[in-house]
Amino acid sequence: MKPSLQLRIGQSLTMTPQLQQAIRLLQLSSIELQAEVQEALESNMMLEMDDGESEQKTSEDASNQTEKSKSDIDITDNVTDLSKDTMPDELPVDSGWDDVYESTPSYTKASTDKSVYDSFENQNTKEKTLRDHLEWQLNLAQISDTDKVIAMTIIDSLDDDGYLTGALEDVLAAVVDDLDDVGIEEVEAVLRLIQSMGPVGVGSRDIKECLSLQLKQCDPDTFRLEEAIILINNYMDLLAAHDYKQIMRKMKLDREELTEVVGLIQSMNPRPGNQINDSRTEYVTPDVYVKKVKGIWKVDLNSDGIPNLRINSAYANMIRRADNSKDNNSLKSHLQEARWFIKSIRSRSETLLRVTTCIVERQRAFLEYGEEAMKPLVLHDVAETLGMHESTISRVTTRKYMHTPRGIFELKYFFSSHVGTSYGGVCSSTAIRALIKKLISAETPDKPLSDSKIAAILEDQGINVARRTVAKYREAMAIPPSNERKRLT
Repeated sequence: MKPSLQLRIGQSLTMTPQLQQAIRLLQLSSIELQAEVQEALESNMMLEMDDGESEQKTSEDASNQTEKSKSDIDITDNVTDLSKDTMPDELPVDSGWDDVYESTPSYTKASTDKSVYDSFENQNTKEKTLRDHLEWQLNLAQISDTDKVIAMTIIDSLDDDGYLTGALEDVLAAVVDDLDDVGIEEVEAVLRLIQSMGPVGVGSRDIKECLSLQLKQCDPDTFRLEEAIILINNYMDLLAAHDYKQIMRKMKLDREELTEVVGLIQSMNPRPGNQINDSRTEYVTPDVYVKKVKGIWKVDLNSDGIPNLRINSAYANMIRRADNSKDNNSLKSHLQEARWFIKSIRSRSETLLRVTTCIVERQRAFLEYGEEAMKPLVLHDVAETLGMHESTISRVTTRKYMHTPRGIFELKYFFSSHVGTSYGGVCSSTAIRALIKKLISAETPDKPLSDSKIAAILEDQGINVARRTVAKYREAMAIPPSNERKRLT
């Protein structure tokens, strides 16, 4: 075949670097956006923060310069001149800068700003764990090295709730290679030592042992303590099954007395390890604020989360049009990137405001009356209203938060599927969850509502929901089934 040139005409969709940058900034959270802006400020000389103080500082400097030129006061006797003429070329080898020139701390407005003090609160400190707490108590106990090895093995076998997950035989098998003449009796003795440590109930092998240890640590004069210990040791299976009639018959207690005994047991902590394990607090910064002003719901962007950037005029003025040198081309490239970056941030803010305003208009009933009035809403509805793609709406609503009079919610919270009603309309799944939660909170404690009964009540209200759907929503809200919700009245 002979090589030849051919001309073909076609169409293709190509994402420009500007569009890629805008899409990437659109899906960032407020914290990630601040990190992105900081990185851009460090890498692009044309970008600077617009804090509104530069012009004021320039005018103040000009005023100070004028006052200095008018003044004829000689201050050379009071201030050390650090100019190049008087500064020695070399310092003595056994001296430092502070030995020759006195340095005083500078106090600026930023040093007294609240953000400086907040930085001390946000320092990365080591989280306190249950293992560290028990190891600290173990170091205070006077025990042999053999017992300490066994104790550390037991501590390593505890879960986050403080329970011993394995059997004592497994602990013995783990230390038998390192220790000689160690039996199961010594492992049990070390376990009892750990169970005597705080928090009370740690090292238990099941909830029965955990509650029993906590009850034994109570004041002997505690009301109904003796009956609570008997109930835990002898009738724990009946208590777990909520078979209160059988318990009353076996322990010869009436309903009021049993209620007092169960109340004492419920005051114990079934997860003692959670008292020690610290979890890092995560702070949520709302991206938008929604409030009602004169009967109209208004949406405002959080100005604190939107960086104010501008072009550095000093570097921009250094660009020369007819100069094609390497330095001048670099300045032009940085200037263009800075303009794109500022435009992308503004586009992000405008898109976020439009999407949030549309959500507020659709979910006005939720803001007025709560979750039960939530309307069904999907991404396609907002995308069709605003003339955007669904992927854009998904990026905008991910990890973005709205501050409302009812609390702070992620924008994704306002989107939910719908369920048909007998009247031909639709009902939001969020509203159905709220109705289920309301029905369960109002049920009779000794006769809780089953999933079938809840489905029947919702059907009477015109909402066609199957029992399986009720069970799915109830489990999503971490609500136990009816047999576990049974309580004494």
